[in-house]
Amino acid sequence: MPTKRTVAVIKANLLRPALTSHFEVEIAAPSNAEFTKFLKYNGVNYKQEQLNLLCSEATLPGSRLATLEINNDFTGVTERHAYRRVYDEGIDFTFYVDAENYLPIRFFETWIKFIVDESRGRQSDKNSGSADAHYFYRARYVEEYVASGLKVIKFERDYTGQTLEYEFVKSFPTSVTSIPVSYDSSSLLKCTVTMTYIRYILNQGSTEGDKESQPPKNFNLTNEQLAALNAQAFNPNLNLTSLGDFTTTGGVNYNPAAATGNSINVKDAYSGNYTLNLK
Repeated sequence: MPTKRTVAVIKANLLRPALTSHFEVEIAAPSNAEFTKFLKYNGVNYKQEQLNLLCSEATLPGSRLATLEINNDFTGVTERHAYRRVYDEGIDFTFYVDAENYLPIRFFETWIKFIVDESRGRQSDKNSGSADAHYFYRARYVEEYVASGLKVIKFERDYTGQTLEYEFVKSFPTSVTSIPVSYDSSSLLKCTVTMTYIRYILNQGSTEGDKESQPPKNFNLTNEQLAALNAQAFNPNLNLTSLGDFTTTGGVNYNPAAATGNSINVKDAYSGNYTLNLK
């Protein structure tokens, strides 16, 4: 039998969907001193904060369970038992390219060059090694070029509530997508990079928004009660002239709710230690 739901219940559960345009990334780089020296040698003016802000698109990662089929335990039944968690092979990041340093292109191209340790040639000519007839490369050990601390953080525009924070273990770039340029009408130059990783961790976090701008929490209220309270608290047609002083907390004015005869005793706006009796 279908569940009957009131409009108030639907509003309380569906009126705050998450938006795709509020996120940030934290690009991590290898922490060893040799990589830092390699960046300077190749003329990369690395600014992590600028690189983070230049990221215009990212992907929230996914995973799946690898299963094993079992056919002989029950007649006519095929069972599947999980034996391993499989992560996506990579995650894509798209960056705006700044006109001053072409930072995303230079940074990730140099990181890939560092991974395979291309021959460097003479110190006086930084590109002579790659152009030399005897050019060679030798890939480094994985611990030398992987990075820890790559994160994708999803939050909402009011900075309230919890966040989704994906942290990637041992990440490094595997490809820089070719970037078309043309004489057609100009548009923003973008660079797309694919990063691979061993696994990701979904951390539990919360935003650091101003608590005074957040509505108080009450864990004793059901969704129906909370919807009824908000409907009364924000009703502009209620008469407030007969009310005395009444507690206003968390940016929510509960005077209109009191005008309807509800009993509200706010003790602590953020511990949920207050009572509410709805008639």
